[in-house]
Amino acid sequence: MSWQKIAFILLILLCLTPVASPPVALALGLVVAFTFGNPFPQLAGQPTKYLLQISVVLLGFGMNLTAVYNAGKDGILFTVATIFGTLVLGYFIGKLLKVNDKTSTLISSGTAICGGSAIAAVAPVINADSDEISVSLGTVFILNSIALFVFPFIGHALALTQNQFGVWSAIAIHDTSSVVGASAAYGTEAMAIATTVKLARALWIAPVTLLFLMIYRSRNEDKKAKIAIPWFIFLFLAAAAIRTYAPAVILPSIFDSLVNLAKVGMTVTLFLIGASLSRRTLKKVGVRPLVQGVVLWIVISVVALIAVLRFL
Repeated sequence: MSWQKIAFILLILLCLTPVASPPVALALGLVVAFTFGNPFPQLAGQPTKYLLQISVVLLGFGMNLTAVYNAGKDGILFTVATIFGTLVLGYFIGKLLKVNDKTSTLISSGTAICGGSAIAAVAPVINADSDEISVSLGTVFILNSIALFVFPFIGHALALTQNQFGVWSAIAIHDTSSVVGASAAYGTEAMAIATTVKLARALWIAPVTLLFLMIYRSRNEDKKAKIAIPWFIFLFLAAAAIRTYAPAVILPSIFDSLVNLAKVGMTVTLFLIGASLSRRTLKKVGVRPLVQGVVLWIVISVVALIAVLRFL
């Protein structure tokens, strides 16, 4: 076995530990891609796709539908407006910047709902390839890293209450993990509010994914072409229902273990996706997707902040 394969396997094992967060895993994959290359290119296809889907399903075991409903029922119109407003705005920004259509869709979905999880759910439905997924995830995770440090600073500078900061961070920060990190730095109450609101938004993964399924199917010139039905989205909802209505005999620790397994699966997936990227792809894509992600993120952050300051 070559040293490249040994190094690759060791890095995957590292991704199975708490040391490797999703951004770190993606960065490690990129290091592999830009140094010695992916020694297992066969993993970049269907295996990565299935691992993505399995991870999304397992994330459903972390959602309590009752708590999510209570958190989201009062702000349902605002939630719908911000999610679909972000998707529409992202579409036009992508067109203006001439970003690849599927990459633009993934960036918009990740910004609108819940970052990497939304991208993981939408990607197989629109048949996005590993390069498009890598660029989208890279854009989202860069902005997540910035948000972890910038949002608490802005919150204190504007003297936001715990409730205001919790709602704002849940809307404007992409991934749930980054929302928890930023809100935890602001306060315990902010973290509780942010986590619940973010989970309420995360449920929109299912309808948004189905929406893109219909859109891309209608665009398909070959109407007889086989369109994959996103069964994993229905399994995601089933997992959330099981978590909510399961009898007390099923210990919460079991569900927590499944969610932790999902996070590990997502981390390994990000490593595999990053390792499949190439210099040629980055050169072809350029900085436009990053510009789209930054502009879209700034707009939604400012709009959400104004709404929070006015109504909360």
